[in-house]
Amino acid sequence: MKKKFSKISGLTLIEILIAIVISSLMMAAMFTSYSVVNSTYRQVTDRAKISQAGRDLVGQILREVRMAGYKYFNDNIAAHDSHIPIKITKRKGFGDAGTKVPKEFEEVGCDTLEIVYGSVDYKSTADEDKRYTYTRYKIKYWCEASAKIDPFTDKEIKGFKVLKAREKWDGSKFSALSTDDTLFDREEVLDFVQDMVFVPLDENGKRIDADSSGKYTNAQVVPSSGKEYDVRTVDIGLIVRSTRPFYRDDKRSGAIRKIISLTSGRDISEEDRYLRDIITVTANARNVGIEQ
Repeated sequence: MKKKFSKISGLTLIEILIAIVISSLMMAAMFTSYSVVNSTYRQVTDRAKISQAGRDLVGQILREVRMAGYKYFNDNIAAHDSHIPIKITKRKGFGDAGTKVPKEFEEVGCDTLEIVYGSVDYKSTADEDKRYTYTRYKIKYWCEASAKIDPFTDKEIKGFKVLKAREKWDGSKFSALSTDDTLFDREEVLDFVQDMVFVPLDENGKRIDADSSGKYTNAQVVPSSGKEYDVRTVDIGLIVRSTRPFYRDDKRSGAIRKIISLTSGRDISEEDRYLRDIITVTANARNVGIEQ
């Protein structure tokens, strides 16, 4: 019996320890590979999300700029100073706001865009000669300081949220009627925005200077000449920031990432780990300047 038991082979303690070490190394390698792939996937999806969100907003603005100045052939609404097809109010981006954009800012912030176009209301139950009622709509885009908290710093982010309004002409002013579900005076459309720029151009492709009150100030285009109705194209620029850190934290590099804005003096230079995506398009106001 003793001789029989002595022939039974097994693993020594050293062999078991070696097997555990090898298994641990394999698991560590697999976890590292998974972490790298997961981090890369997260970066790609985060970049795609901010890019898609920004492009959706710019595409929406692009379509609405094309509607600016549109009127039906028999439109009988009297002209009014509030019916300027495209009105742009200039701001200064972050300006001297420091690390936080104030809640109530004057010239610090994104540009404001107002678009006015004509439409018609149809009532099938009315008399035949009263079924069509011409009207005006105004679309407005503007920015306010974002209230989002950065979970990595526990501070409000340095950025804006974009708001939109859709109002209807009531005969004396534009307003968002409570009885019309298609109208609203304040709707958030995008957050984590670092700048939104609108540059108006005339029929010759020359830049039109606008001020913080929405007036066109350059010598060739003055409000008294009615040239505010001659904004033919609008360059649109949008800078969107990632919601989470994108780059690795390498303090040794000290690299400053610079984003060039459409307007001088509004470039963004940051040394943080966030990604910024800039989107620029040119929108043609094809209905402005057409005699109807």
